[in-house]
Amino acid sequence: MHRAVLYDAIKTSSRKPFQQRLLQIYNELSRILAREKADVMAIEDVFYATNVQSALKLGHARGIPLLVAAQQELPVYEYSPLEIKNAVVGYGRADKAQVQAMVQLLLNLPEIPTPDDASDALAVAICHAHHMAAHDLIQGKSK
Repeated sequence: MHRAVLYDAIKTSSRKPFQQRLLQIYNELSRILAREKADVMAIEDVFYATNVQSALKLGHARGIPLLVAAQQELPVYEYSPLEIKNAVVGYGRADKAQVQAMVQLLLNLPEIPTPDDASDALAVAICHAHHMAAHDLIQGKSK
């Protein structure tokens, strides 16, 4: 049985310069992970964007959690969108609404987590938990 301990999304103002938004993400994520004492970081490994400019900005933003993980010496596990959807819904081509509904169900939450980024992050966490449980079974470990 999975349970959500903490979830949300770091929100930045589109009015701020991009580098200030990245700094805000860095500072807030660093504070959260220092306080919560995480063991690992799981992250989606591929982002899709509608245009090159968006893809570049997403790539820069994705680097922030990787930097924070390295600074805090956290192992990083990366999962493709297909792996995440398979782990959460059982179907790699599931749509966002299906993933959100399964996240709510698997975590026994009263409502679908918002914003969408928080629901996506919880889906990545569930995917990682499933992969680690399978890994432990293969290695003959049990909890």
